[in-house]
Amino acid sequence: MKGAVALVTGGSRGIGAATALRLAREGADVVVTYREGKDAAEVVVRKIRESGVRGLAVRADAADAAEAAGTVRQAVEAFGRLDVLVNNAGVGVLGPLEDLALADVDRVLAVNVRGVFLTSQAAATVMTAGGRIITIGSCMAQRVPGPGGTLYAMSKSALIGMTKALARELGGRGITANIVHPGPIDTDMNPADGPYAAGQAELTVAGRFGTADEVAAMVAYLAGPEASYVTGTELSIDGGHAA
Repeated sequence: MKGAVALVTGGSRGIGAATALRLAREGADVVVTYREGKDAAEVVVRKIRESGVRGLAVRADAADAAEAAGTVRQAVEAFGRLDVLVNNAGVGVLGPLEDLALADVDRVLAVNVRGVFLTSQAAATVMTAGGRIITIGSCMAQRVPGPGGTLYAMSKSALIGMTKALARELGGRGITANIVHPGPIDTDMNPADGPYAAGQAELTVAGRFGTADEVAAMVAYLAGPEASYVTGTELSIDGGHAA
């Protein structure tokens, strides 16, 4: 991927950080966004640069329409082009249906759906043939194993339809669009030794949490030249959660 430019939203930690670093090792210059945690984002950028490529951290709230779309402009201004967009930024609000407030609904849909749409829309205006739009979905878009996930599952399910439509709309220009559904992944937000981890692991065939690096490897494949014939698809990396 030498010479390519990638934008990873929510790239300061977890899956986003692992993906940014993997793309950098593949030779891409990488822009990462963050809403909070500037120090963590700068650490990721330093590691990106240690791979011999360019890195940049941009503060942006995916819930803000202008900021979500503006990240693409900032990436192009900094590095001259955009070849890969990884829509990773997301929020999860879980709880009983009757306890979800309107503010919860608005926030989750603004970040997980509207922000992804607007960033993808902006990216599509600057990408050329070979462009890649990769969205991080969730295993809960395919299987909701218990109560409390209605809002989150709805938001991630919406991205499936968006991805398939993007593939149709952009395929003639040589741009692919795919969605990756991670299962339980060991991150700061959902650690493998957390209070709910054992129950999540039991829902998988593998009987364990996945790692952020494993998800990043799948994203890197989709971002690379070998995946030029893969588009409009859902790829699961969930340890058999949906089996």
